[in-house]
Amino acid sequence: MASVYKRILLKLSGEVLSGEAGHGFDFDVINNVCSYIKSCAEEGVQIGVVVGGGNFWRGRSSGSMDRTKADHIGMLATTMNSLALADTLEQLGVDTRVMTAIEMRQICEPFVRDEAIRHLEKGRVVIFGCGTGSPFFSTDTTAALRAAEIKADIIFKATNVDGVYDKDPNKFADAVKYDRLTHTEVLGKGLAVMDATAASLCRDNGIKILVFNLSDPENILKAVRGESIGTIVE
Repeated sequence: MASVYKRILLKLSGEVLSGEAGHGFDFDVINNVCSYIKSCAEEGVQIGVVVGGGNFWRGRSSGSMDRTKADHIGMLATTMNSLALADTLEQLGVDTRVMTAIEMRQICEPFVRDEAIRHLEKGRVVIFGCGTGSPFFSTDTTAALRAAEIKADIIFKATNVDGVYDKDPNKFADAVKYDRLTHTEVLGKGLAVMDATAASLCRDNGIKILVFNLSDPENILKAVRGESIGTIVE
């Protein structure tokens, strides 16, 4: 089955990379996720990736620490995750670039929008680290921003649930799953798809979001092929 998207932005949580341990790296999990990213690339899909840093650090959970410094630590955590993904993809034979919003030239490239698009057009997977480069913004907002900048067809938000529900399905047995939503409904109902800044940015720029479960990484490939999984927000 052929892919239905030309260019995607894949948003991964940092926790995904830690597997059941909940902290650090589980390279079996990372390798499994990257193998399906490779499969998507082999189908001609241009792939940008934004990854969180929650397997190492969460700025908003840093207690009395200055928020700006805490968020800077979080940005460094996203870079560690970006490098781990890049190394795994390269070992699988996938040409990959890491681009960060804060310059660290000895480690990776600084983010330049036109250069990122050039890499994508050459078939390279581009992993965006350091969030937006500014504190007080989540990696969900980074995903929305980068998707707008690279003109992605859609954001794939890979999570630990199989779509968007009217309430937490892990707490409420009567939670109802949505198949399709509008951005305005997400914002109006306060649904936990993305934070309000990210959701507003997607709405204002007409960026579709597909929310699906990453417990089976093959869902990335299914999503690329347009199979009916998760919840679409448009």
